[in-house]
Amino acid sequence: MKLTHSITPSLLKLCAAAVLATTALAAGAGVPDYRAVQSDAIGAQTDRLIVKYKDALAAGKGAAHVPALTAARLALLNRAGQQFGLNMKLSHTIATGAHVLMLDRKMALADVAAVATELMARDATVEYAEPDRIMHKLFTPNDSRYAEQWDFYEATGGMRVPAAWDKSTGAGINVGVIDTGYRPHADLSGQILPGYDFIKSTTIANDGDGRDSDARDPGDAVVAGECGNGQPTQDEASSWHGTHVAGTIAAATNNSTGVAGIAYGAKIVPARVLGKCGGYTSDIADAMIWVSGGSVSGVPANANKARVINMSLGGSGACDSTTQAAINSARSRGTVVVVAAGNGNTDAGNTNPANCAGVIAVAATNRSGGRAYYSNYGSVVDVAAPGGDGRTSGGGILSTLNAGTTVPGADSYAYYQGTSMATPHVAAVVALMLSKNPNLTPDEVEAKLKSSARAFPAACSGCGAGIVDASAAVDAAFGTVSATMNETESNNTLASANPVSVSGTTVNGTMGSSSDTDFFLVQLAAGKTLSATLTMGSTSDYDLYIYNSAGTLLARSENGTGATDAASVTNTGTTTSARYVRVVYYAGGTGATSGAYKLKLGW
Repeated sequence: MKLTHSITPSLLKLCAAAVLATTALAAGAGVPDYRAVQSDAIGAQTDRLIVKYKDALAAGKGAAHVPALTAARLALLNRAGQQFGLNMKLSHTIATGAHVLMLDRKMALADVAAVATELMARDATVEYAEPDRIMHKLFTPNDSRYAEQWDFYEATGGMRVPAAWDKSTGAGINVGVIDTGYRPHADLSGQILPGYDFIKSTTIANDGDGRDSDARDPGDAVVAGECGNGQPTQDEASSWHGTHVAGTIAAATNNSTGVAGIAYGAKIVPARVLGKCGGYTSDIADAMIWVSGGSVSGVPANANKARVINMSLGGSGACDSTTQAAINSARSRGTVVVVAAGNGNTDAGNTNPANCAGVIAVAATNRSGGRAYYSNYGSVVDVAAPGGDGRTSGGGILSTLNAGTTVPGADSYAYYQGTSMATPHVAAVVALMLSKNPNLTPDEVEAKLKSSARAFPAACSGCGAGIVDASAAVDAAFGTVSATMNETESNNTLASANPVSVSGTTVNGTMGSSSDTDFFLVQLAAGKTLSATLTMGSTSDYDLYIYNSAGTLLARSENGTGATDAASVTNTGTTTSARYVRVVYYAGGTGATSGAYKLKLGW
């Protein structure tokens, strides 16, 4: 049976950002830190140590030169081993000019790395020493339709997910899917946490009531003209859009059934905001705040805070204040917001919420790694991911679905295409990253996604930094952005602002008195978004503002005592422009200790 789905713009504020039209059912001298990878790595132990001395030479046109282990070197090796109750003996040499030493037992990689560090400290003639890690074939799940998920593993257009699985599965991370809700599905069994239905309108909700704790999707089928002004102009079956998105992120994996999920160790927190004809900005804003752990009047507290939000939805126009405020609120609690760039084959700068500050906007690529014909593009796009192209067989994105046309039916699977499909690929990779390093801030996540993205193998102008590389992104998550600087007085005016030149910098500042105010200058490139996060002591209340070079206020955050303030602005111009971040005393402590604060700036 062939089903054709599509989602078109409605009179309501937002609609799902999918194009749905395909068939259903069918190292140098240092020692690396291995501690962070032990829990998930298959080869987490070894009984060998590689040691290369500075007078060794790797094989070139001739054989390698491997220096002899002199009595002095052997003595230092033995002493290093004795520090750990360990005996070592020479096993063999290799073509790099290094010696391979056999340990008397298998040890954790971190412990062998410690032995290597001890040896290097004792013997200055060692160029490097490191564990001889045991490698294994990359995990390939046995899900019956995994072979059809080209977007995971193909070298040209895929995201290199199998290599990432050997380092992270997303365990311990919740992903908020703000969408049409979900359908219970065998391949999502155990993956869905309690969610909430935020749709106020009973007409849009299509479930007989307004807001409630049942986030299941009753269907969003419409008949021609039902949404007003002739939109849509033909009958449309239910999309089950949120179920498709959830499957890409966290479908049960290696269960011999259906498809795999990128972050199958993560859990989904569904928030239903889209129904018949779309969904309202106000409902979506409440969902963002609730999913990220904030408080919404009349809604029970969310016991499962999401560190990542996926919003595969969008509408036209500038970013509105309501949406931006909700994004800022979610980010202030450490939640990363990932959104679709849109499917209009136009500049995403005109698509909301892709043009909002502080989000990761995602374009869609096809199986060849080039821009999908429908994908939006432009300076607000951060990265790209597979969104598919259903015009060719098997070119769409396969995920979980429901076979019902108007009301729910049996479990099914379907190929869809759209930036709606690209976005959950990125949200899932963010979950993999945060599972390995939960201390990453939203700005750090974005920076690491961009820096680790791979080059486009085909034309993709305006698609951001590259195609997200799941394995490289997880590797990047092991490091942290460590740039710091101290505030320098006097910086109480725009003219005397302290310049900050490195994205990811943490400024250590002080409110010297109740009349103090501090300015910091960032030269923001065209198309870039400046995000500022202000933290302070539990008894202090300082506020955060961002201005342009004329002193015009562009953004602000004035949260209460002890609360984190966050604000963002985007340079929508065509040239680099100055942006001034200001920290202002409102109440609380002052001085070197009581008045201390930290200001994180990223772009």
